[in-house]
Amino acid sequence: MPKPQKQSLAVGGIQLNVFSPVLDPGKAMSRVAVLFLLHGRLFKADSLETTAANLVEKSEDRRRSTSDVAALDLVVITFDLRNHGSRMINPQGNQQWSRKVNENNPQHAVDMFSIISGTYRDISFLIDFLPSYLFPHGEQAVERWMLAGISLGGHATWYALQHEPRLSVGIPIVGCPDYLALMHNRAKASGLRFGPPILPDSLLELIRRESPVSTLVTGKSPFFGKKILVLAGGKDDLVPWVFSESFVERIEVGEEGVKKVIVYPDIGHVFTASMEEDLASFVWEEGCCVVATAY
Repeated sequence: MPKPQKQSLAVGGIQLNVFSPVLDPGKAMSRVAVLFLLHGRLFKADSLETTAANLVEKSEDRRRSTSDVAALDLVVITFDLRNHGSRMINPQGNQQWSRKVNENNPQHAVDMFSIISGTYRDISFLIDFLPSYLFPHGEQAVERWMLAGISLGGHATWYALQHEPRLSVGIPIVGCPDYLALMHNRAKASGLRFGPPILPDSLLELIRRESPVSTLVTGKSPFFGKKILVLAGGKDDLVPWVFSESFVERIEVGEEGVKKVIVYPDIGHVFTASMEEDLASFVWEEGCCVVATAY
């Protein structure tokens, strides 16, 4: 079987890597599902090249083994998050609080949240414009939009799932939906008072307004009907599962939705081969081999 093909695509100033099946000459993709795959803090899109190609290859393998002619063709998109890789502006802005002066970033809370907030907006922007770039003649339509992210990308996945209704499948990996709880824990570990100036009042207001956790207060779930797989490490000290557990238990996805949680008891803050396999299976089962609804 030919390896998935990789193409470069610039959309509105964002450089994308597009991984897709290699098709027979003259054959077009039939029905398409797009998965955005987001990297973590201090990494870049290139770090996910092998995973992205594997996801496409495994999807094609499953299609052939099941003879599912109605399955969607999987296209995986990676790109550098804001202030990472080709979009790097301020390296210090990606550091966190530290007792080491040369590694300390006093603005860690606002810097990281600005990337999270900007990333979910980037996802909506790309959903708006990608079809015009991928299928300029209108030959195909994207029938399903999906998102998976690791660490910082996992935080952003939660926010995107909340704010972007066109996303129907989401897989946050070692990510956290409760930004305030996560930052409070880090501030405490660094001996910092959790308030201004490290947490300005304006930032606190913004986080509360945008946070997935706020949906539990309003009683309105933006996750109804969505297919969500949560992957976490039981020994993750950087993004402890305890700060996600209560929220994940309480969110409602309804009868049409799926909520699956896997906590790997002996895994820390890493993305493992087992996680990749569970990610691939979920993308296939809930994103490609089922009848999809176009948006």
